[in-house]
Amino acid sequence: MEKVLEVVEIKKAFGGNRVLEGVSFSAEAGKIVGIIGPNGSGKTTLINILSGVLKQDHGKILFMGMDISHEKAYVRARLGIGRTFQITRAFPSLTVWENLQLAQMHSGKEVSIESVLKRVGLYEFRDRYSDKLSLAQRKRLELARALMLKPKLLLLDEVFAGMNPASIREVSDVIRDLKEEGICIIMVEHVLSALMPLADEIIVLADGRVIYWGDKYGTFKEEKVRRAYLGEKYSSFGV
Repeated sequence: MEKVLEVVEIKKAFGGNRVLEGVSFSAEAGKIVGIIGPNGSGKTTLINILSGVLKQDHGKILFMGMDISHEKAYVRARLGIGRTFQITRAFPSLTVWENLQLAQMHSGKEVSIESVLKRVGLYEFRDRYSDKLSLAQRKRLELARALMLKPKLLLLDEVFAGMNPASIREVSDVIRDLKEEGICIIMVEHVLSALMPLADEIIVLADGRVIYWGDKYGTFKEEKVRRAYLGEKYSSFGV
């Protein structure tokens, strides 16, 4: 499999608060890597750095073999790095269709808006203003906007938050299809019941460090992972 992303010793601090401490991993085309960890472990900060919203203090990011460590967010987007935001960022005064038109204009790529909206289950809402959508629908719109970039790497930040079980199943099917098309997907997610069936690998962050990176089935067999999630009292319990 082609290596799409390589992250080398990423560090980030805000003032005296060290949020990421030497994070390294890689991801391949047609693979889904889940990133989990307790609140405050650095997950969203890592996504912000990978997408160019934040700049790392130290370390290197390679995308398709190219060093993009110092490239701005819009350059990364045009290269084929799409992302969703934990707090949705659609333009409230624009319709669903207009939001995707704007994304298309900035991406410079020929992607069918109609096809993308049908794919994420929003076509019937195409003329609705985005501030009139439910949270789950706004999450679908976030995904649709990312797909307008025709991404090779898709960064999903809690895409399932606020969705009911039926919506989670539908969006999970979309994500599986994207994987089958060869897209590399990095998912930060708290809804483990939805993430685990999708992921090929899991990365666990705690205190800004990678404490586990490997096969999803071994994740909670690691005592240090159970300690991070459940506390010292329960860290030795079997799973």
